[in-house]
Amino acid sequence: MMRRRVRAALVALSTALTVLVTASTTACGPVSGSRVLTVFAAASLTDVFPALANRFEKTHEDVDVRLHFAGSAQLAQQIAEGAPADVFASADAETMARLERDGLLDGPATPFATNTLTIAVPQGNPAGVTDFADLVDPDLTVVVCAPSVPCGAATRRIERLTGVTLRPASEEADVRSVLTKVEAGEADAGLVYVTDVAVAVAAGTVERIRFPEAAEVVNTYPVGIPVDAAHKDLARRFRDLVLSDEGQRILREAGFGVPS
Repeated sequence: MMRRRVRAALVALSTALTVLVTASTTACGPVSGSRVLTVFAAASLTDVFPALANRFEKTHEDVDVRLHFAGSAQLAQQIAEGAPADVFASADAETMARLERDGLLDGPATPFATNTLTIAVPQGNPAGVTDFADLVDPDLTVVVCAPSVPCGAATRRIERLTGVTLRPASEEADVRSVLTKVEAGEADAGLVYVTDVAVAVAAGTVERIRFPEAAEVVNTYPVGIPVDAAHKDLARRFRDLVLSDEGQRILREAGFGVPS
């Protein structure tokens, strides 16, 4: 039987309208009468949530899981404006808490993973970056996430912790955009999650520069179910998979930490 597996999309917020841009698709064709489970997930989950979606589809053959990836703040705004999401996985607790305070979640969200920042540099590290303090060099082109998104908020916390104030060339809407600029050689360094840089290091497109202060700034990822979810029963099952031993194993293998 032919069926669509996973559609991964980037969701961008414009001033006038919502745009869902398909990032990658693995599809053979939908099953007639199949149910669609729509999962909004932080951009830093792009490399791991497809594995969870595929696992879910294997045990729910009549379900087509559609994954939409973007910055957590963008996705939360989309949900607040009525976008059809059954599950929301954020890269920080505060973004999810805002939805909960506004009565937009069906019950409390549950932490499922943690992540920390690291420095990504182009292959060969041509600028010779060795630690966080190096990023203030005015001759370097440094990119970071915007303060409104979790990776940007974490960057600000590291700045306060270290007393180092960055002057980035650009502030991106999500962590994948930061990584893309470093991979393309458009930046000498960028602050990204360790999980994102691990995939790029394995692909040989960037190098990772560790710095000790990063371990003190930890983002906790919660998963929640929007109050207007169309398939709440399926959403709870997907959430349960994320929290299960199998789901946690998949996340650990991708480099995510265990929530406290």
